[in-house]
Amino acid sequence: MERKAERINGHDTSYFHKTLEFSPKTNLLEENAYKYQLQDVPEPNLYRHIYSYDSVPKVAFNFRHVPMHMPEEIWITDTTFRDGQQSRSPFTVEQIVELFKLMSRLGGKKGIIRQSEFFVYTENDRKAVEKCMELGLEFPQVTTWIRANEKDFDLVKSMGVRETGILVSCSDYHIFNKMHLTRAQAMDKYLSVVKMALERGIVPRCHFEDITRADFYGFVVPFANELMKLAEESKIPVKIRACDTMGFGVSYPGVALPRSVPGIIYGLRHYSRVPSEWLEWHGHNDFYKVVTNAATAWLYGCSAVNCSMLGIGERTGNCPTEAMVIEYCSLRGTDDGMDLTAITDIADYFERECGYDIPPRTPFVGRAFNATRAGIHADGMLKDEEIYNIFDTAKILKRPAKVMIDSHSGLAGIAHWINSYFKLPDNCKIDKRHETVAKIKEQVDAEYAAGRNTVMGDAELEAIFRAVDPKLFRACQYHLNGC
Repeated sequence: MERKAERINGHDTSYFHKTLEFSPKTNLLEENAYKYQLQDVPEPNLYRHIYSYDSVPKVAFNFRHVPMHMPEEIWITDTTFRDGQQSRSPFTVEQIVELFKLMSRLGGKKGIIRQSEFFVYTENDRKAVEKCMELGLEFPQVTTWIRANEKDFDLVKSMGVRETGILVSCSDYHIFNKMHLTRAQAMDKYLSVVKMALERGIVPRCHFEDITRADFYGFVVPFANELMKLAEESKIPVKIRACDTMGFGVSYPGVALPRSVPGIIYGLRHYSRVPSEWLEWHGHNDFYKVVTNAATAWLYGCSAVNCSMLGIGERTGNCPTEAMVIEYCSLRGTDDGMDLTAITDIADYFERECGYDIPPRTPFVGRAFNATRAGIHADGMLKDEEIYNIFDTAKILKRPAKVMIDSHSGLAGIAHWINSYFKLPDNCKIDKRHETVAKIKEQVDAEYAAGRNTVMGDAELEAIFRAVDPKLFRACQYHLNGC
C-alpha cells in the first residue's frame, strides 16, 4: 500500500498506513510503509550542504545503522581494459591477451575474478575481445561497455558477448547539468535502452554513474524498481553497478546518504529487492577510500566489486584487483584456489612490457613494499623475518622480504641483503658479526660520506662484495645458481 502524506492535528499519521510484508531476505515480517516513487523535481538537488565545491566535501551523519549481509558468494570483476585504458596509452592486442591469461591464473578455477570488461569502439578493441574469447577460458568471462544505441547492441550480439555495461547517470549533476533532462526524461531514456538489450537477449549491466551524489530515494530506488520489473518480465537479469564515480563514498557507520556505502547497498537490496548477485560496486580512489569502500560493499550485500590491475583508471584510479584478492583471502580465510603469485607476474609484465612505472611503495607490487632500510628492522628480520614482514611474501607472492642498503642499513642490513639476495639456506646464512659484512659496510659508509644520497643497487653491492671477499662471494653465487 502506498503511503499517503496525511497530518491530523499537526501529527504525521503515515504510521497508520503501514502494512506488514514477509521478507524472504530476512525471513521476518517487516513494516512496509512506503513505496518510493520518482520525484521529478523542477530543480536539481546538488546537495550543496555537503558538496559546496569551494570547500572539501563534508561527511554528514544521521546515526542510522543498517545490518551487514555478507553474500554467500563474493567475487571480483575487472575493468583494466575499459576504465584502465582511459588512464593510459591503449594496450596492444598482445598485451591484453597476456594480461587476460595472467588474470585468469590469478582468479583460479573457481573464477574469483569472474568477469573482465572491454571497449568495442575500435578495431583493436574488437580484435582483443575476439582473441581473449578464443582462449576458451571459463573465467574471467568477457563483457563489454557500449554506447546505448542499436548499432552497438547489434555489434555485441554478433560478437557472442552475453553481457554489456550501459551508462545510466543517476545524479542531478549529470541528469540536469550534463544531459539537460528532467529525472522523468532520463528514466524513460534509460528504460528504453535497457529494453533494447533485453530484446536481443543481452544481459544489461546498468552503470549508476555518480551514485554518491544522487537523490537515492527520489531517483535511484524508483529507477532500480523499474529495472527489477523489466527483469521479472523478460526473465533476464538486469544488473546494477553502483558507481562511486568521484570517490565520495564513505564506509563509516551512521553516515547519511548519499555518501554512505552501507546505506546504498542496503537500500538497493532492501527497497528495490536487487539480488546480491546482480549488484556490483565500482569505486575510485580520489579520497583514499577505494579499498575500504569495496570491502564494505561486500560486507553489506554486494556480491561483486569492480577493480583494475594495479588500480589504473581515471584520475586517481580504480580499486586495485590485487588489493581485493588479498581482501578476499582475509575475509574468507582462504584463497579459494587463486594463484597469488600471479600478482607479482602481472606487476612484472606491466613494468617490462607495458612501460608502466609502479610506485615503489605500492602494497604487494611495489619494489619496496616489503623492504626495509632501518638497521634495527633489519636486525629483527635476521632474528625472525616475521617480526617485520606482513606474511610469507616469498611463498604467497613470490616476493622475498629484503633490505635496501643505504647509510641507515647497518651491519644487520648488509647481512640480510647477502642472505636474501643469494637465497642462502639457514645453515649457510651470514651473521652480522662476520668480518666480510664489516668490510662491505666500510665501503658503503665511504660512499655516503662522499655525498651519495641514493639507495645502493644490487649490482653495486655485488661488486663491493666480490672485491672484499672473492671466496665467500663465489660460495654465495654457488647457492644462488642452485648448485
